[in-house]
Amino acid sequence: MPTYLDFEKPIAELEGKIEELRHLDTPGDVNIAEEVGKLQSKADRLLSQTYAKLSPWDKVQVARHPDRPHASHFIERLIEDFTPLAGDRAFAEDAAIVAGLGRFRRRSVMIIGNEKGSDTESRVRHNFGMARPEGYRKARRLMELADHFRLPVITLVDTAGAYPGIGAEERGQAEAIARSIEACLGLRVPLISVIIGEGGSGGAIALASANRVLMMEHAIYSVISPEGCASILWRDGEAAQQAAEALRLTAQDLFKMKVVDTIVPEPAGAAHRDRAAAIDAVGDAIADALNETVGLDGGALRAQRREKFLEMGKTPLE
Repeated sequence: MPTYLDFEKPIAELEGKIEELRHLDTPGDVNIAEEVGKLQSKADRLLSQTYAKLSPWDKVQVARHPDRPHASHFIERLIEDFTPLAGDRAFAEDAAIVAGLGRFRRRSVMIIGNEKGSDTESRVRHNFGMARPEGYRKARRLMELADHFRLPVITLVDTAGAYPGIGAEERGQAEAIARSIEACLGLRVPLISVIIGEGGSGGAIALASANRVLMMEHAIYSVISPEGCASILWRDGEAAQQAAEALRLTAQDLFKMKVVDTIVPEPAGAAHRDRAAAIDAVGDAIADALNETVGLDGGALRAQRREKFLEMGKTPLE
């Protein structure tokens, strides 16, 4: 049974009627196929219309949808001969970051991503995709390993933010994030990042300081969650919808501001309705980005990355 969001209630009602008709036990001389076809066309049309005019808050809900594909789904479909690599060689393994070597369309790559988990048990195991310092130190270690062996790096970003627990802060969360960003910017191999769900705060930037930043059509990317922003600015968590508007966190806003380079279209009704098609579209976009960057020398790649992020901080003099 699909999980429907609040704004999808009219769609849910239509699709519920369609399912009822399909399972209706009717005499052989009664043909309901025509009625089902009409309702299905209406549902498809309503789905397209609804997703064409989503508000920023609606986009937040879609980006957090429990059935949305996670990093493990992308790795399973896009990466051949995946060999997971673990540990930061300093403290521990962090399951919030999944990473390893594999082949993407016949090209050897290092792939690193936030993994949220798909059910209660796996979400707890992966800490809901919120990495601790050891997760970012693992990411840094593997980026440096990829750099040593001249392998492109692909990162899949899907996190509400870095884990804010006391233990994480005691072990140097801010320093670990800064070092991961430093590693991203210093790579002499192509780094392609994809915002596949939530891109939250420094926890996302730590993996997304890349030559090409791709963003799925209904993903979000911001300095803070709408709820966190609302609690700070308005002292009211109920103002999250207002915060979502103000944060300019949608792919469309960020593309206009040149924070992301490419918007990857999602299937009708978003990625959770057709995971395979959504993942394949991301694979095509990654392949295009790699083709644009893989021939550049290390110095050019580093300079390109540096200029890309310095440009974001510039403001007109007038």
